[in-house]
Amino acid sequence: MELPENIRAMVLEKQGQPLILKKVPVPVPTERQVLVKVLACGVCRTDLHVLDGELTEPKLPLIPGHEIIGKVVRKGAEVSGLQEGDFVGIPWLGYTCGTCKYCLRNQENLCENAKFTGYTLDGGYAEYTVADARYCFPIEAAFANASSAPWLCAGLIGYRSFKMAGELTKNLGIYGFGAAAHIVIQLALYRKKNVFAFTRDGDIATQKFALNLGATWAGNSTDTPPQLLDAAIIFAPVGSLVPKALKDIDKGGTVVCGGIHMSDIPGFP
Repeated sequence: MELPENIRAMVLEKQGQPLILKKVPVPVPTERQVLVKVLACGVCRTDLHVLDGELTEPKLPLIPGHEIIGKVVRKGAEVSGLQEGDFVGIPWLGYTCGTCKYCLRNQENLCENAKFTGYTLDGGYAEYTVADARYCFPIEAAFANASSAPWLCAGLIGYRSFKMAGELTKNLGIYGFGAAAHIVIQLALYRKKNVFAFTRDGDIATQKFALNLGATWAGNSTDTPPQLLDAAIIFAPVGSLVPKALKDIDKGGTVVCGGIHMSDIPGFP
């Protein structure tokens, strides 16, 4: 496949300013990387945290985007398991060292030297991107489309948060009913859980959406649910929801904070 010399990309040059459409050189993969033609890249709330300066240490200039669906068009000499023509998904976690204490105990998400797609590595708001082949998910051709892009962030953090909430959870509260929550509720209902959806106060449309998806109850984040919860997942980046969720759960319950950024958690008794 013949590649263009330059590609179009949306570039963040300074936090707090709009992205700029620019022409940039086609990135060249290293030995462990693949060059991927981007088919779709989702827009995540974390992208806004990066643009707005709430995540404070981006690589600049930066091409954001970490919900990437694409096709491998080149691969480095040391890449195994992927071939040119394969479809892949590229998520937020883009590199780990493999040698720090966290990597050695299978907690690579806490790696001391981690790098992140669309934050400390260029991401998918471009026609092509490069990615460490070890952090690319092979996907079937049937899912190589824009509809699958949210799996690469909302799906991943939603599933991990759901697992951390515990298998014995019967009544599950979800605070912030956006991309991750609308995926989690489908899994929770399949597992025969009752879902209690909390939204921004007065967001009737989202509450109706949650009920239409099968939620047992939906209300404002300040409301008290009709019964105590076994576990709660907080997706909204609002620290004040932590003491609220602790009030809403039963003894021995779990509160999972699923977002990458959260405002300060207030003091509470």
